[in-house]
Amino acid sequence: MTIYTKTGDKGNTSLFDGVRVPKNHIRVESYGTIDELGTVLGLAKHFVEDEEIRKIVEDIQNKLFTVATNLATENPDKVKHHIVEEDIDYLEKIVDKYMGLLDNPTGFIVPGSNVKSAYLHLARTVCRRAERRIISLSTQANVDPLVVKYVNRLSDTLYALARFMEDTQVNVKY
Repeated sequence: MTIYTKTGDKGNTSLFDGVRVPKNHIRVESYGTIDELGTVLGLAKHFVEDEEIRKIVEDIQNKLFTVATNLATENPDKVKHHIVEEDIDYLEKIVDKYMGLLDNPTGFIVPGSNVKSAYLHLARTVCRRAERRIISLSTQANVDPLVVKYVNRLSDTLYALARFMEDTQVNVKY
């Protein structure tokens, strides 16, 4: 089986529902950045020893396929799986738990006092970029508001996990 189709050789690609768009289309940028996020999370989880956090990261990676499918489809009737409020509640519980374990941190931190937190912070910044791309897409096309909300909450979740995984909790105040 070959993985190349040659259909993209002139700079176009097919969306999930078969619609052809340029490879630099904001829709492709949106789901491509979600794909990048999933890959960074895959790297990050190899440095996380805590089994609960590894499971959380894997759960998020799996949910990102739902996010990407929604973004890669112009026709919402062709999307089989959707983000639901329970997905967002799950992320909020993680944020509450791990920020609560930090004893009310304030101020900024310099990310990455160790490799595991550094990769989670990298994932957080990729998530923020994905959110910006999705917001840009939403100015041109319909985007499920729960997808936007999920990605927003996901960056908070990744921050909470990265912050929890820091070896030092030095706050920088400005």
